[in-house]
Amino acid sequence: MNEDDLIARHFAPLAGEGGLGLLDDAARIASVTGHDLVITCDALVAGVHFFADDPADAIASKALRVNLSDLAAKGATPRGFVLALALPKHDEAWLASFARGLKRDSEAFSFPLLGGDTVKTPGPLMVSVTAFGTVPEGRMVPRTGARAGDALYVTGTIGDAALGLLERQGQISAGQGGAHLVARYLMPEPRNALAPALLEHAHAAMDVSDGLIGDLTKMMRVSGVTAEVKLADVPLSPAARSVVGMDEALFTRALTGGDDYEVLASIPADKARAFEVAAEALGVSVTRIGEVKASTQAPTFCWADGRALNVVGGSYSHF
Repeated sequence: MNEDDLIARHFAPLAGEGGLGLLDDAARIASVTGHDLVITCDALVAGVHFFADDPADAIASKALRVNLSDLAAKGATPRGFVLALALPKHDEAWLASFARGLKRDSEAFSFPLLGGDTVKTPGPLMVSVTAFGTVPEGRMVPRTGARAGDALYVTGTIGDAALGLLERQGQISAGQGGAHLVARYLMPEPRNALAPALLEHAHAAMDVSDGLIGDLTKMMRVSGVTAEVKLADVPLSPAARSVVGMDEALFTRALTGGDDYEVLASIPADKARAFEVAAEALGVSVTRIGEVKASTQAPTFCWADGRALNVVGGSYSHF
């Protein structure tokens, strides 16, 4: 099977209207008057972002969902994506399963395939997605807008994926909660439903992909402020709470390990309650974890007794 055959069989059926049946070298996105285009790109590599023997449809879903998470944090409505796929070998059954995963999520999130490229590689499998979304003109929620006095919120629960990776690697045993933690590592839940509430209320937002501590620190730094976070308020799932227990090292791993794909948002204090109400109406759980402060010092993460958590390296880094 040559590249054209591969595309025609597995990916052309997934193409949205702007993808032109994947018969051209480019896609077309119809202009939306009064809106800005939001673009993001994330690449996933076997052995780094997923296990090589993970189900192909789950790999496809993760590739889409990590990009959808970026759009969610900007308040953007998903419009479509392009896919670059570097394959170590041709495996028809694997490709069919991968395409099913793409189809399932592209339909679930109204996120059509617009085009891309497929190549053969001597190295590990690599999947790269470039995602396109739209926001009302001038309204994209930046990472850089946090202001002193803002309340800090996170969606969902933190640390499940980091602990799920440890479970998958056999470094911990979470018992009955292990399946939940591994599923959260394998299949993120992008919070795109929250986009309208972020557009309406947020000064700043970003998705938490490299660990809450590291990503919050990044957002405060680029906003020129700092923050105080109450560790007791960081939301943990029952499975994560059971694993962490009184183990400070495991709790720290949960806050720094990455792959949460939750949204961190900086909300004006006088809009905090309205944001909570809007999030609840949209079906997204949000938890207030701290406050933005007027300083350029590093954020502090404090236990209930006032002790600060001592962290060396607050987030996952590739280098």
